[in-house]
Amino acid sequence: MNYWLLKSEPNVWSFEQQIKSGLKGSMWDGVRNYQAANNLKKMKKGDMCFFYHSNIGKEIVGIVKVVKEAFQDPTDKTKRFVAVQVRFEKKLISPVTLETIKNTEDLKELALIKQSRLSVMPIDTKHWKIILNMSKIAK
Repeated sequence: MNYWLLKSEPNVWSFEQQIKSGLKGSMWDGVRNYQAANNLKKMKKGDMCFFYHSNIGKEIVGIVKVVKEAFQDPTDKTKRFVAVQVRFEKKLISPVTLETIKNTEDLKELALIKQSRLSVMPIDTKHWKIILNMSKIAK
């Protein structure tokens, strides 16, 4: 299993909307950055992703699971980009803010800090566990 971080502006697609999408989940579409799109293509069914509210909030608020691997993004008229299907898994007890992440020495190498504009990024197991512990979810 791999771990990822997905960024969404809550006024465009919020974690609450993701929760309401139910067991079927929802498409993670609209990604137009090639590096982020390549990360979507690497996702496998069962991979876990942190859901990060960008711009407003700037915090990791929950976890979603990949339920369908990369497929043609129907919102892309050029047919160059892909989407994945993700479903709600857990809401974090304590959201983990960008400020907290930046102030945590063990997270200094996180792509969220180093490549702040990237909307889909991998998270290694060590960083995943650190953030889970910070959120009060031990796993």
